[in-house]
Amino acid sequence: MKKYPETPDFVGLNAPVCEEYSLKNLEVEGEIPADVCGAFFRAVPDPAFPPMFDDDTALSGDGMVSRLYFGADGTVDFDIRYVQTARHTAEVEAGKALFGRYRNPFTDDPSVKGVDRTVANTTPVWHAGRLLMTKEDGRAYEMNPHTLETIGSYDFDGALKSETMTAHVRIDPDTKEMFFFGYEADGLASTKVSYCIADKDGKLIREQWFDVPYCSMMHDFVMTENYALFPVYPTTSDLERLKAGGDHWVHHMDLDSWVGIMPRYGDVSEMRWFRGPKGVSTYHMMNAFEDSEGRVHMDHNMSECNAFPFIQRASGLNVPSQELGGGLIRWTMDMNGGDEKLTQATLGPPGDMPRVADADQGRPYQRGWYLSVNPELQGPPLMGGVVGAEFNLLLRIEPGSGRIDSYAFPPLWGIGEPVHVPASQDGHEGWLISIVDQQIGENEFAHAAWIFDAGNVTVGPVAKVTIPHRLRPQVHGWWVPRGELEKSKRK
Repeated sequence: MKKYPETPDFVGLNAPVCEEYSLKNLEVEGEIPADVCGAFFRAVPDPAFPPMFDDDTALSGDGMVSRLYFGADGTVDFDIRYVQTARHTAEVEAGKALFGRYRNPFTDDPSVKGVDRTVANTTPVWHAGRLLMTKEDGRAYEMNPHTLETIGSYDFDGALKSETMTAHVRIDPDTKEMFFFGYEADGLASTKVSYCIADKDGKLIREQWFDVPYCSMMHDFVMTENYALFPVYPTTSDLERLKAGGDHWVHHMDLDSWVGIMPRYGDVSEMRWFRGPKGVSTYHMMNAFEDSEGRVHMDHNMSECNAFPFIQRASGLNVPSQELGGGLIRWTMDMNGGDEKLTQATLGPPGDMPRVADADQGRPYQRGWYLSVNPELQGPPLMGGVVGAEFNLLLRIEPGSGRIDSYAFPPLWGIGEPVHVPASQDGHEGWLISIVDQQIGENEFAHAAWIFDAGNVTVGPVAKVTIPHRLRPQVHGWWVPRGELEKSKRK
């Protein structure tokens, strides 16, 4: 039987687990805040079979949905299940991998030609009582949030025309509408992008299509109260390269970046394009907002080159993570001006996985959180994740004042993307929950969920929940309060 490759994507913390399981009444150290009552859903790529190509990426792993449930009685349970995508089902029936290179169907086994290839492994999205597992190369899969059973591919009751849906939706805190988009909307390497709005009940009420300057990896986007912003960075796809069996993504250091801005309830014909610097890359946005002078500000975790090693290899680049530069960057676009220029300012150090409170989405905000790498770490980092090493610094930042607070982890420790839990007490910033990993032996790891006071991260966790089973690194997560779970469309 074929074995998993001995590459960074499949060894150590990244070693496949390939197991569905449940753990009840987990051990808790400290006191879980009363506000933390509900479910922390996580998207975990975990390949059920060794890949067809040894240079595959961890991002190709079959999607698993993980749920850490915090009960009203203080108990905590853990469950994880595979998303039963068409791809996963086909491979289980065959007993081996049938899908080839990352996002390249021309390298698949002929038996799965035309089969939906998405692995739904990037973000669990909760909206209007539905749990959706998403990945930007296809449509979402709906899941039962109580049993984690797969319901099926989700197209908004047949209304969605785009072949793809982003893994990073934006939900307005007042209207509860969900704004999302899909790039390569009509096929591989296409410049077509769909822009969609679902109302508070989950009904798709609008879908418009537009063209971007080139086919780009548009992983995330942002909203303000009046605008939709579509960032375009020079990691591009090419159909002829795919047909030749090549890589889906190649990064170009000599191409401009762009931001398209349109009224969020307007027509795509009103889109304005602003030109950004060449060669830069961003995966995730912190937030965006408008000011009283008609300017739009977009805060994003930007680097000077694409950070993913497998994309750098395909691009003939070799930029170590410590040389990627960038930071938490603010781009400002003047909607009253007549040119395509934007201005740039640095708000904080390099990092990623940003988070704001849901109530601050698209509004001027006083604080946010993201992960970084401790420049003063006295020892080795914890190797794992898509980039090769886990983050080991939790940051709280006040963009207006410039204040930055942090919690640093020791060598061989790492932290995953936090979710934010709002507080019931006025003036309290809420809570952050993250999965924390520790290497305790040559190929041994310990895992726990840590709960931080979001306004006072420097003191460390107020509670820890031990998870006594091997975990694979997640991509993104979502917090769903208990009251929202009770409104689920599925029982």
